[in-house]
Amino acid sequence: MFMKLRIFTEPQQGATYEELLTVARTAERLGFDAFFRSDHYLRIGAGDPGPGSTDAWVTLAGLARETSTIRLGTLVTPATFRLPGPLAISVAQVDRMSGGRVELGLGAGWFDAEHTAYGIPFPPVGERFARLEEQLEILAGLWTTPEGTSFSFEGAHYRLADSPALPKPAQRPTPPIIIGGVGARRTPRLAARFADEYNVPFRTPEDTAAAFERVGKACERQGREAPPAFSDAQTVAAGRRGRACPQGEGG
Repeated sequence: MFMKLRIFTEPQQGATYEELLTVARTAERLGFDAFFRSDHYLRIGAGDPGPGSTDAWVTLAGLARETSTIRLGTLVTPATFRLPGPLAISVAQVDRMSGGRVELGLGAGWFDAEHTAYGIPFPPVGERFARLEEQLEILAGLWTTPEGTSFSFEGAHYRLADSPALPKPAQRPTPPIIIGGVGARRTPRLAARFADEYNVPFRTPEDTAAAFERVGKACERQGREAPPAFSDAQTVAAGRRGRACPQGEGG
């Protein structure tokens, strides 16, 4: 067993592309395994929105050409934001631009306010999970269909007919897929079926362990020999070592 340390940023809280590039290059220089960013279009919580949110996949395309070794990904792209066919093209293209360093975190979407703010439909939670499952099936189908043949799909929410299923990503058969969340029923089933990695966001060690166990049992039920890689996201406060804060000052 081994552990990788990765950097996760939330630029919807106020960060320009130039600032993200600085963080990604610094993380690469310091030997971190990967640089991830959230995929949101609106600040979460009250406060100054700064310059506004940047687009996740536009950002990763730029970073793909301005870094050389660090892996790049999203935690997580909402299934509500992008149609599965164009998403497959974007991820495959960025994967090629990076030389095969991309990882796709994909989720059902949850932040209704950003959907309202930018005119994105926000269906009920059951439909969002149904769309997520179909998107996962479509992404795998488009990326693994042999070149020179076509891919079709008929679902409740998406229909693809005779797609050339191009371009292909650099990583074969697909870039790593990350599924995150702490749902007790649908999330473990989807992680067991589709994920290369399962991520628990900002939970206690006890809750994280319970979520990992649910996914492990879901893998067993689906006949999967090994569960996906497990990871969790946590907030870390870092700073320079210096004088202690005088009484009354924040620290």
